[in-house]
Amino acid sequence: MKPLPAEGGYYVETYRAKEKIALTGRFTAERSFTSAILYLLTPDTLSKLHKLASDEIYHFYLGDPVTMLQLHPYGSSEVIILGQDILNAQRVQVTAPKDTWQGAFLNQGGKFALMGTTMVPGFEFDDLELGTREELLQRYPNQKELILKLTQK
Repeated sequence: MKPLPAEGGYYVETYRAKEKIALTGRFTAERSFTSAILYLLTPDTLSKLHKLASDEIYHFYLGDPVTMLQLHPYGSSEVIILGQDILNAQRVQVTAPKDTWQGAFLNQGGKFALMGTTMVPGFEFDDLELGTREELLQRYPNQKELILKLTQK
């Protein structure tokens, strides 16, 4: 695994469809039909708030719980716990919809979390936009504490 540029954490791409699709609108070039990665969070890493041009589906595999913040385009927000304890509302699969700010971190005391993500069409770094602290605090003041944790000055 290697560091995930800009966002944080570690990743390895495990699948990228050879077939491509030409898309218009929010994409500037053709994309693979789909892509998948393994994604690792450790106590010294996090997934900075970012948004993508496509839905991203998270799959929780192993390790300790992860807190995910989603800031939706129309002002609402959601805090989700990814983990294996489904009887206590942890989720093993979560979708981060396109254009939704998303960020995540390993819960206090955790050692690691291994997840996977799948995207259709496939991920390209051109589709990633990092959130700015000032803008997000202004739009989502009710999530100040988590925005401060998941952004840089």
